[in-house]
Formats: sequence, C-alpha cells, structure tokens
Amino acid sequence: MASLGANLRRTPQGPGPGAASSGFPSPAPVPGPREAEEEEVEEEEELAEIHLCVLWNSGYLGIAYYDTSDSTIHFMPDAPDHESLKLLQRVLDEINPQSVVTSAKQDENMTRFLGKLASQEHREPKRPEIIFLPSVDFGLEISKQRLLSGNYSFIPDAMTATEKILFLSSIIPFDCLLTPPGDLRFTPIPLLIPSQVRALGGLLKFLGRRRIGVELEDYNVSVPILGFKKFMLTHLVNIDQDTYSVLQIFKSESHPSVYKVASGLKEGLSLFGILNRCRCKWGEKLLRLWFTRPTHDLGELSSRLDVIQFFLLPQNLDMAQMLHRLLGHIKNVPLILKRMKLSHTKVSDWQVLYKTVYSALGLRDACRSLPQSIQLFRDIAQEFSDDLHHIASLIGKVVDFEGSLAENRFTVLPNIDPEIDEKKRRLMGLPNFLTEVARKELENLDSRIPSCSVIYIPLIGFLLSIPRLPSMVEASDFEINGLDFMQLRKSVTLQHSLPHPLPDQETLLMYQLQCQVLARAAVLTRVLDLASRLDVLLALASAARDYGYSRPRYSPQVLGVRIQNGRHPLMELCARTFVPNSTECGGDKGRVKVITGPNSSGKSIYLKQVGLITFMALVGSFVPAEEAEIGAVDAIFTRIHSCESISLGLSTFMIDLNQVAKAVNNATAQSLVLIDEFGKGTNTVDGLALLAAVLRHWLARGPTCPHIFVATNFLSLVQLQLLPQGPLVQYLTMETCEDGNDLVFFYQVCEGVAKASHASHTAAQAGLPDKLVARGKEVSDLIRSGKPIKPVKDLLKKNQMENCQTLVDKFMKLDLEDPNLDLNVFMSQEVLPAATSIL
Repeated sequence: MASLGANLRRTPQGPGPGAASSGFPSPAPVPGPREAEEEEVEEEEELAEIHLCVLWNSGYLGIAYYDTSDSTIHFMPDAPDHESLKLLQRVLDEINPQSVVTSAKQDENMTRFLGKLASQEHREPKRPEIIFLPSVDFGLEISKQRLLSGNYSFIPDAMTATEKILFLSSIIPFDCLLTPPGDLRFTPIPLLIPSQVRALGGLLKFLGRRRIGVELEDYNVSVPILGFKKFMLTHLVNIDQDTYSVLQIFKSESHPSVYKVASGLKEGLSLFGILNRCRCKWGEKLLRLWFTRPTHDLGELSSRLDVIQFFLLPQNLDMAQMLHRLLGHIKNVPLILKRMKLSHTKVSDWQVLYKTVYSALGLRDACRSLPQSIQLFRDIAQEFSDDLHHIASLIGKVVDFEGSLAENRFTVLPNIDPEIDEKKRRLMGLPNFLTEVARKELENLDSRIPSCSVIYIPLIGFLLSIPRLPSMVEASDFEINGLDFMQLRKSVTLQHSLPHPLPDQETLLMYQLQCQVLARAAVLTRVLDLASRLDVLLALASAARDYGYSRPRYSPQVLGVRIQNGRHPLMELCARTFVPNSTECGGDKGRVKVITGPNSSGKSIYLKQVGLITFMALVGSFVPAEEAEIGAVDAIFTRIHSCESISLGLSTFMIDLNQVAKAVNNATAQSLVLIDEFGKGTNTVDGLALLAAVLRHWLARGPTCPHIFVATNFLSLVQLQLLPQGPLVQYLTMETCEDGNDLVFFYQVCEGVAKASHASHTAAQAGLPDKLVARGKEVSDLIRSGKPIKPVKDLLKKNQMENCQTLVDKFMKLDLEDPNLDLNVFMSQEVLPAATSIL
C-alpha cells in the first residue's frame, strides 16, 4: 500500500536536470518489433475517404478526386459522356466517394443526375454528400493559379517558379483545348476550354476549405498532396453492380469477430477472395481495381498474361516465392510520407520505411536477372533507381532503431553529431550521481525517516521525496532544516522519466532526414505502383498453379466465346466432383443459346461459368478451362438473381424487368447476356410472352444480335415454336437419365430440348411429403393432358364425415323445449349449408 509522502526542495539550488532515487526505478518496457508491426498494421486499416469533383460541359466530363489513403489526387482527362452521364455513374460506382463537389451553375442534365444521386437512400455503403461551390471557384485562370501555387512535397524545394510550372505541365495539360463532338468538316466551331483543369482547381478549393485530414492542425498546415495520377476509362468492359453480385465476383460479409465488426466487412466466398493472394495492401487494392475495370485492351491483357506464364514455369517457382516474400515487406509508404509532411512521424515508421526500401532494392536486383523482354521486369530494373539506396543508407546510418523503440522517440546512432554524443555520455552517468545524492541526503535527515528519493516533476525540477511520518499533521511539522516544503503527495513511488536534453537536437536531425526522404518521394510512389502490379500478377500465378488454370487467347476479329471444358471457379472448390462443360457461341454455332433442363440440373451454374470465365480473361487472369478463346466483348449483362431490398420499393418482378431492360437498351453485337428463369415472377402466360418477346427483339437484329444464354423452364417456348427457326438459335439441355423413380443428373450440356422439368423429383429431394408430391404430379399430368381435375376421393370422404359430425353435435345441443327455438332458422342456417357441402 502506498503511503502519503512529502516532496521537499533543498534551499540551495540543487544539481542540473536529471532524475534518480535511492531505489532507482526500472525503465519502461520496450515495445518489441512485433508490437511495432501491429501498430503499423492498425494504421493501415484506417478507412480511406474519397472526395470527388466533377464538371460537365458541352458533352465533356472532367473528373478529379482526392484519396486520403495515399494522399494523391487522381484526375481523368476530359472524356465525352452521354446526356444520361453513364460514364460518371460508372466512376461513382467504382470509387464510392464521401462527397461530390460541383459548380452551382450546372445544366439540367447534371442537376437531374445529382438530384437522383442524393435521393438514393439504399446506396451502399452510403449516399455521398452533394456540395455546390460558386462557379467563380471553377474559373480556368484561378484554377491554374491554385494548381501552380500549391505546396507539393514531391516537387524539390530547389526548383524555381518557372521549373515548377514546367514540371507540373508535364503532368497536367494546362493548355489543352478540346474539339466539340460532331462533324467539323464544314461548320467551324470554337474549341472548348477543358474541364479537367477546372475540376482540379475546384477540388483544391474544397480541400482547402474543409481541410481534409488536417482539421486539428494549425491553419498554416496545408492538406498533404503526395502526387497527381491520371486515370482513363477507355477500352473498358461494361459490367453493372448486379452482375458483380450474381456472379459472386465480390461478396462482402460481416466479420465473425465481435471485436472487428466496427472495422467493416470481410470478403466472403467470391472470385476475388480465391484469387487474392497478395502480400501487400496495395497489391490487394490494385487487384480490386482491375476487377472493377475489366478491359479489352489486348496489349495490357497480354502483358499481364506474359508475367503470369513466366512464373508458372517450374524453373521459376523459387524466384516467385522469393519475390513474394520481399513483397510482404512493402508497407503503407503513402501513409508514412503523409506523416512526414505533417511532422507526425512515428518511431515504427522509420523501421517500416527502411524495410520497404531495402525490399524494393531486393526486387530490383532480382528483376535485373529476369528476361528484360517482359515490360514489368524491365520497368522495375530501371525505375527502382539509386535514390532507394540513398534513402536506405541514410536511414540505416542515422536512425537508432533499438534506442528509438526503447525510448519511444526518434534517436540517432553514435558518431552522427559529436554534441549529441557528449550529452548522451553525461546523461548515462546522471542516474548513478543522483542515487548517490539521495543516499547522502538520507544520512543528514532525521533518523525517523526510513528512506528518501530524488524525483523530477516537470515545471518544478528535482525534489527530495520522503514518506510522511505519523507526527506530520500540522504545516509546521513538515519543516526540516535546509529544505523547503513544496507539496504533499499520496505516493512516494513516483516514476517520472528523466528530463532529456536531446529531443530538440535529434528532432532537428529527424526533420533533415524527412526532407531528404520527401525530396525522393516520387521514386517511392513508383515503387508502390510497380510492386503492387508484381504482387497482383504473382497472386494470379499462384492461383493458376494451384487450381489448374490455362492461358486464354484473344481474337478481336471473332465475335463470340469459345471455351473447351470450362469449370466454375467457385463451384469446383465446393463440390466433391465437378463436370466440365464446353461453350461455343457465335459463327455457325448460333448467337442465342436456349438451355432447358430439370430443376437442379446445373443450368444456372453453366450460365455463371460462362460469365466468370469471360470476366477472368478480361482482367488478364488465367481461366479454369482447357482452352478459352475470347472474342470482342464490350459488356456483360445478367438477369440471374433478384437483388431484393425493402428500400428499393420495387417488387421482385419489377427488379427482374429492370435488369432485362438494361440489357435490351444497351447490349450490342459484342455484348454477352446471361438470363436465368426470366418471367417466373408473374402469370405463367405473361411471363412466357415477355421472354419470347425479348428474345425475338434481339433475333430481329440478325448479325448484330448479342451473344445470349437463356436458361428457362418454359418448355412451351419450344413446344409452341415461339421463336423463329434459323441459325441464330441453338437449343441445349442438361443431360439426365431416369432410373425407375429416381432421376440421375449428369450435369453435362448437350444439344436438344428437355421433355419435362421433373419438378416432383426436386420437391421430393426438398423433403415434401410423398402424398403431396404424388398429388402434385397427378394434377400436373391432368393439366398437361387437358383433362378435368377431380378431388381426391379419400380426402372428400373424410371431409364429408367431419361435416356430418359437426352438424350432429350442433343438433344435440339444441333445447327442444325452448319456446323461442325456431327450427326453420336452424334448418336454413345450419342444415342446408352443411348438406350442400356434403353433397
């Protein structure tokens, strides 16, 4: 139990700064490397915010957004967009911004679009905040000045104003003018002012006003901007959110740990989940970006596949594993650079940055030994410059990692600064000196005082601390010759750390080191870009090796998809056995595939398999098939599963119609359309009619008909010949065999039409009673043969007996002697209705 104690100070001024006691306290526990690493990982999991600025003028869209995860501004060169702003919608779906900034002066189309966006209460994860700034903030000249006057850490301080302008002009095309959409051969039209520069200027204005990320800093601290990156949405394959959901490309689930629920969702069983073997956070981020931007750029796709194929060669397995280990040390460099910019660098940041830089040098040396004919290896070998070695050498020679972790502050190694070394040498002897002072003071104190210690209290200095004696009651009792009473404290076991005379000098060295690192931030940013690309391709190569994937071929001159023995990438991992199926669409094989078959025979899996293999090929991955040849595909549309939500305010059938309408209005001759059981949400005849009408609409387009796969149980579609005969249509079915009362599924696609849906067999498998299944089959046969449906005799007889018994019970309860009893009323209300039902 701690006793009360008094703190006293000797009247003559004591020794200089320091701290000690007669029983000197042990130093605070030193955080180990694992604890430092966990702290860094926790910082990596901070939720990023994205703030987007958009302008739309004369048919051109200008977009810029700021990502707090890497403190980078991304901008898109002006791109033409439709009046419905489909391109803008795609960008919003991809990045999910927290806020959308635009000019208060907008045309009707943009106003309508933003109004619709603000009303989407069901939008995930949440609808963005719409912010309008005065149109003057988007002026071209003021935007240029705002960009040129910015404080950017990636621009060396030694640059003159002219050099800074030239440097930024190499990144942002300030003087680019646009040609309006249309035919300019005969009518001269003035060139348009680009919107991208104005969007960048408006974004900088918003960041400065809201002070994103520096809300609690001094006002002279600006929002950190570590770079500008251009992104383009060309050569992209159009895939909507419904398709991503039904194909299970992404699937978010709540985290099973109650301690991590607040940190967000985790990835469930999905294509992204099984292919994501990235070792660094930025590799995972890039893989997700590739999944949201499938492309038909053959050059880009081939470059990705070349790297994957190289690492799949058996002789390159050891190299792939070594590179994978190095990538595990590539950490959150943008976060560290942001902290350096704000002077918030942590102790662990230096060790993390040191490991990252040395791992990058290891990647460079390894890639220099690999074939330089592969673009990625050549880029890493050339662009991982000697600046990395300079950064690593500086950090290794200056930073005392062990001492920094022990003292939880930045410390430098010996022989860096002689003055610091001398002060450290003196400081090392201070504890022993103060311990001796405490021992000598104890000899001069009253013998009743059992112990004493020298403690340090900020703003006061060194004090002599003694335990409070029972005789110390009044103020005069605390008077001791030669000592001044300062304060009464509850505990004498105070463990104040020694005052340190070095932080200011070491902080100055740390600042100088930070400036050296920030001056070379460009190479660190490039390291992150190339390392994340290598990480993604190594992950895809690892998955391809484990799951037996093969390299797809691209034939842009061919309109269609050809897959030899394809497999569903998720289902094959969940099923004990999986039957592969081939697919050939286009040419003389027909553009419309009508697939019939019993329930649970694999129709839906086949449709999703075709969609997933096509998608994987369009992100540059190997695919689960023996062979795959992908033609020109510009979009994938689906109507497979209804994504129901109360907040949508739409019926299930209306959701189905919206999905089909999206395909009807946007599908081209190069689009892939997957439709599963469309029309089942309404009257059978109406649903069948709608399905036939949609297919006939596409078939009427002839050679420009999309590639369509339709799975249906509407056998009347074939039996009534609702579709025109011709080479565009091919009928497929799932092969089955009846073995007595059992139905055997082969899960094999073959040409033909199913004879029945075998719903009774599926109902029996679901556990319905045998009597109900038999009765359902009987009614189905009667309807199919056009015969009347008769009630079940046993059931009818049972109902008759129950009605008779009920009538008898009511009659026995009558009081025949009651003068108010009216038998005529009883006969009309009870007997006649009962007799009618019995008969």
